[in-house]
Amino acid sequence: MTGLRERKKQRTRDALIRAAHELFVTQGYDATTVDQIAEAVDVSQRTFFRYFTSKEEVALSLHETINDRFYASLCARPVDEPPLQSLRRAVDEVWDESSRTITEILPVELHMQLCQVIETTPSLLSAHLHHYLLLEEKLVQEIARRTGLDDEQDPRPRVLVAAFAGVMRSAARHWGMRGDASLEEARRSTHAFLDELRPALASEWGRGTRVAERDE
Repeated sequence: MTGLRERKKQRTRDALIRAAHELFVTQGYDATTVDQIAEAVDVSQRTFFRYFTSKEEVALSLHETINDRFYASLCARPVDEPPLQSLRRAVDEVWDESSRTITEILPVELHMQLCQVIETTPSLLSAHLHHYLLLEEKLVQEIARRTGLDDEQDPRPRVLVAAFAGVMRSAARHWGMRGDASLEEARRSTHAFLDELRPALASEWGRGTRVAERDE
C-alpha cells in the first residue's frame, strides 16, 4: 500500500505534468518557462526540479511511460511468436493501458494535442526522436534475444525494428499534422499504417512499369 507521503509526491508530479501540457498547448513549448509551470501548480522552481530535470523531460514524461510499457509488453510476448506479430500485438496491448494511465493525470485530448505540439516544435521533436532511438536499440536487442540471433552478425533484427519504427513514426506524423487530435484517429492511423507494413515489404508494387508507361 502506497504511503501518504508517496501519494502526495505522485499528486504533485501529476499536477506538474498536467500544468506543463496545458501551457505547452496554449502558448507553445518554447514560450513556456519552468517558472510558469511551477507557478501554475503553486510550487517553487526548486520543487519542480525535484521531479524533472527540465521542461523537456516533463513534456516527454508520458511518452516515456508509454515506451517503457510497450517494451515490457514485447518482452512478455511468447518467445515462439513471429517477431513482427509480437511487435504489433504489443502495440495493441499498450493502447488501452496507456489510455488509462493518461486519463489518471489529464484529459486524453490534451495529451493528443501535446503530441501535435511535439511534431511541430523542432527542439522538442529532436529530443523525442532521440528517446525513440534509444527505445529502438532496446527493441533490436530484445528481438535478437527472442530469435537467438547475433544482431552484430545478422542484420534482420535491426532491419525489422527500423521498418517497424519508421511506420510508427510515419503514422504519428500523418495524424499529428492533420489537426485531428483524437485518440481514435491516432489509433486508426497507426493500425492502417501497420496493416500495410507486411504487404509493402513482400509485394511487387509494379511501380517501374507505371513510371515507364507515364514517361512514354
